[in-house]
Amino acid sequence: MQSATDAYRFTTPCARALEAAFDGGRLTSDGGLPWLAKADQALGLAAALAACIPEWRRKHIQHALETLVRQRLFQIACGYEDQNDATSLRHDPLLKLVCGQLPESGAPLASQPTLSRLENAVDRQACRRLAHVLLDTYLAQRGQDGVPARILLDFDSTDDPTHGHQEGTAYHGYYEQHMYHPLLVFDGDTHHLMCALLRPGTVHASRGAIPVLRVLVRAIRARWPGVPIEIRADSGYGVPRIYQFCERHAITYTIGLATNARLAVIAAPLLAAAQALQQASGEKARLTAETTYQAGSWDTERRVVYKAEAHAEGPNTRFVVTNRTEEPAALYDFYVDRGEPELWIKDRKRACFADRLSDCRFWANQFRLILHAAVYWLLDTLRRWLAARGYPHLQLDTLRLRLLKVGGRVRELAGRVRLSLASSHPSGPLWHLLAAVPRYPAATSP
Repeated sequence: MQSATDAYRFTTPCARALEAAFDGGRLTSDGGLPWLAKADQALGLAAALAACIPEWRRKHIQHALETLVRQRLFQIACGYEDQNDATSLRHDPLLKLVCGQLPESGAPLASQPTLSRLENAVDRQACRRLAHVLLDTYLAQRGQDGVPARILLDFDSTDDPTHGHQEGTAYHGYYEQHMYHPLLVFDGDTHHLMCALLRPGTVHASRGAIPVLRVLVRAIRARWPGVPIEIRADSGYGVPRIYQFCERHAITYTIGLATNARLAVIAAPLLAAAQALQQASGEKARLTAETTYQAGSWDTERRVVYKAEAHAEGPNTRFVVTNRTEEPAALYDFYVDRGEPELWIKDRKRACFADRLSDCRFWANQFRLILHAAVYWLLDTLRRWLAARGYPHLQLDTLRLRLLKVGGRVRELAGRVRLSLASSHPSGPLWHLLAAVPRYPAATSP
């Protein structure tokens, strides 16, 4: 631990040397925390998540569950993903304030051991309730602009590396690592995160998709009866039971189909035509067509749209099974748009540290996955508020750097707390934009 009296000397281009010491007092490096608090207030996330967690303490309860959850969420959002960071951050004056303690006279926030016990307090039932909080948050936010014209469910999975003996970790041959294999569902039109389900490392990509679909469809139709529901996914979800579920429940699906010998024969004439076009023009050529196809494991024939592409790197064919009715080219373009969730997953991992699943217990890691999903909601909400005022789209790690990481001095005065921010920080315009968001009158300009 660093002592406040230790000093460090640096040479400078000026006539005087620089002396640095950790003796600044009530300073914070996260001056944008009040905006995180406003996002949490608008979404109600910390309170809703805390209501799902069983109380494991019997006496000497110093920190309410809601305060513990809020502290953990805000620390992750500010870039402190490790619980150990709470050793110092529990004294941060602004973090204390947004978690309900006065910056100087209030008690410190929770320590790392308390936050660890929080994560290990959950079980399967608690995690199910926590997952429904994400879904309820989505439904509430999605409905703010009225009844949706449709709900497009983008299913995807990702790899979360593991580095120990966590429950459920396994070696995945495709990813060549020990890992978990989470299932994620986004709204393909609004980019909202709807579901984050932790799965063991070697499960098939479609594992758990039917139970998740069942819950999502039931909740959506209870909220908006008659709204069309669609699912879009890659070939990992191309299994008969998903097609059958969608057909029984009037769900439109567009799902990748893995290439096999029969499909290669079907696509061969189209590929030859694309290659001829490419040779004649010297440019990349792409053609699309459709057929009816029934695999040996299918109970009926289904529509398959396929693409044949010829370019300098070689031939390329892809197949999609669907019950949509668009022309092949438009249908395939719609399917290709499902690549966007990969960017959202990357954003979630990079800015929200969603692959830091280092607890020993499986359900503790599921809880952590949901916590990181909640952080994604908080940061994405701030991004949406800025976009509503015309600000360009930001990656979430860039948003954190520009909006949250602002140095400031916190003073506890009579009747108020004063936050004096770094005058040279370029985030001033963002604060003005957020203060002007009409739907959430979070603050007023001085």
